Formats: sequence, structure tokens, C-alpha cells
Amino acid sequence: MTKVLSPEQFRKMQLTELDMLVELDRVCRENHIDYRITGGTLLGAVRHKGFIPWDDDADVNMLREDYEKFKKIAWKLNPEICYFQDHDTDPEYRWGYGKIRRTGTKYVRVGQEHLKCKTGIFIDVFPLDNVPNSLTGRILQDWRCFILRKILYSEVGRVSEKETPFSRRIYTLLSKIPVDFVFRRYRAMTKKTRNSDPNDVRVLSFKAAGKLYTKNGLKSRYGVKKEWLREFSEYEFEGKKLMGPKNYHDYLTYMYGDYMKLPPVEKRTQHSPFSEIDFGEL
Repeated sequence: MTKVLSPEQFRKMQLTELDMLVELDRVCRENHIDYRITGGTLLGAVRHKGFIPWDDDADVNMLREDYEKFKKIAWKLNPEICYFQDHDTDPEYRWGYGKIRRTGTKYVRVGQEHLKCKTGIFIDVFPLDNVPNSLTGRILQDWRCFILRKILYSEVGRVSEKETPFSRRIYTLLSKIPVDFVFRRYRAMTKKTRNSDPNDVRVLSFKAAGKLYTKNGLKSRYGVKKEWLREFSEYEFEGKKLMGPKNYHDYLTYMYGDYMKLPPVEKRTQHSPFSEIDFGEL
């Protein structure tokens, strides 16, 4: 059964995610790991000094080397607050980026009730990897990423009511491919990425961010300029201080165009309908 958050649940969701952002910030600062609030979380910091009022998720990113360092010390997160999850820590987890889950909670998205991975209120942690310098290389990499992403999604797509009967049949076939095959391919694509490389970067297991704003040129839409990410600023966020890229203007323009313009009222909606939620002892 599809559900949406009540106003009280919605705000509780945001504040729960805020607790995890603050804990992530603590661990990263103490261990000299660079992270950035990104996407709608960065936009919320710039435009609203906190969550976008209708946004029910939170996102951060890290360059690949920082992401790998964070994975090694993620055990330092206070387990009474949250824990880190990816395919290495939870073999049933099917996504190519990590999540930080709130301990003692449950949050199940519609259509994912049959998945066996751990659930819980979460924030996404996206690793950023190199994209090729040539347009041909970027297009080929994007196509490869698309296929791998669809294989991971196939376990959801094969039963999704949002998909057509034909698409569900295709996803059923893709779901027969072992997920370890996909993660081996991802590791092969990421192992040469270095923070010092001049290449543009993207999240390989997610749609390229530059495609969100269709006026980005064909070559630029596949990768974010790393120079936008190298310098940092502190941003006020719900009364806390979180790290983000100093050059927020170019970054947010790349993703959204006129990012200070509010969307139409009908588009100010929750992101992910759910079938089950439990805030535990919060």
C-alpha cells in the first residue's frame, strides 16, 4: 500500500536525516576526510539555510579516494545513531553507492518490499569517479553505466507496477545476472580514479547530474568539473554547520539552471512514496 508522510512525519524524517548528517560531519572532520552536501541538500542550504521545505531526503558526495577512506573508518560512526551500508557490508544491498542508515528505524520504499537488504531512514553517500576526456569515451562510459545500473535495478523493475509488461520481462532476464558481476565491473572502472586527476567526475551508478539541466552541452552533461569541488565552505543548515563546495553557483547552475527560482507548486512533492515506516525510539 502506497503511503506518504504526514506533516509531522515529514519533519521528523528531515530531523532524523539531520542527525546523521551531523554525525557524518563529525567523523569526517576528525579523520580529515572531505565530503560535500550535494544536490537538493546543497540547494536547500543556499536557498533555505536548511532542507528544501518539500524535500524528504539528504545527499552528500565524496571524491573516490575520500569515499574509500571513509568506508574504512565508517565503524567510527556512533552505532546508537547510524551505520554505513553498501554491498560490502550488506551483500543483499543492490545499489552502487553507499547509504548511512538510522539505527533502529525502518523505511521501505514502494516496490522494494521483497528486497532482503537492511532498511531504515537514510542519507545517500555518492562516490565521484573520473569520466573520460573525449566525448566518445564519455558516451560509451555512460552507456555502460546505464546497463550496469539497470541490472542492479532489475530486482525492483521486474515486479514494478510502474513498468510496462515488456519492461518487466526485460528486467526479469537482467535479474538473472549475479550482482557480483556488476560490482566487479564497477570496481574495474573506479580503481584508477585519483583525487589529483584533472578529469571531470560523476557518480557512475547514478544518472549523470548534468542531464538534469538539459541546456548543458553534450560533452559537459556527463561530468562535473572537479575544480568546482576542490575548495570548501561551511554552510548553515538547520542551525548546524555542514561542508559544501565553495563554488556553489556554478555547481547548482549546472544541475538546475536558475536554482533560486522556486518550482511550480504542483512539483513541490515528496520524493519516494513508501509502504512502511517506523521511527523506532526516536
